[in-house]
Amino acid sequence: MKLIPMTLAALMLAVPAFALVPINQEKRINDTLRSGFIADAIADNCPTMQPRKLRALNELLKLRDYALSQGYSAAEVRAFVESKSEKARGRAEAAAWLASKGAVPGKADAYCAAGTEEIARGSLVGALLRVTR
Repeated sequence: MKLIPMTLAALMLAVPAFALVPINQEKRINDTLRSGFIADAIADNCPTMQPRKLRALNELLKLRDYALSQGYSAAEVRAFVESKSEKARGRAEAAAWLASKGAVPGKADAYCAAGTEEIARGSLVGALLRVTR
């Protein structure tokens, strides 16, 4: 009889792990990674902006800690971050966001304008960039 309450308690503690959405659908994780992809694209296409690499590393470490605290395993996090298909999806989402701002390949000024706007807004994208002029 004493085993039943302990078993029920263990099952109730395990329920949040079963309720996790797939990591590639978790909003905070995807929003943060998308911001990183956007900042990378701006830095790659705007000659007067560079990435803040230490800030980006810090954001990735915070994001990893967040994912682990939500119940995702280290293996799930690693597989997600290293997935070529997820990287391609992230780059495509970043390209679509940038295109909505008028930034398309070959238009460095548009990338620079998007980066400048994000820096002024104080967004995560802006925090991951610095002006080098």
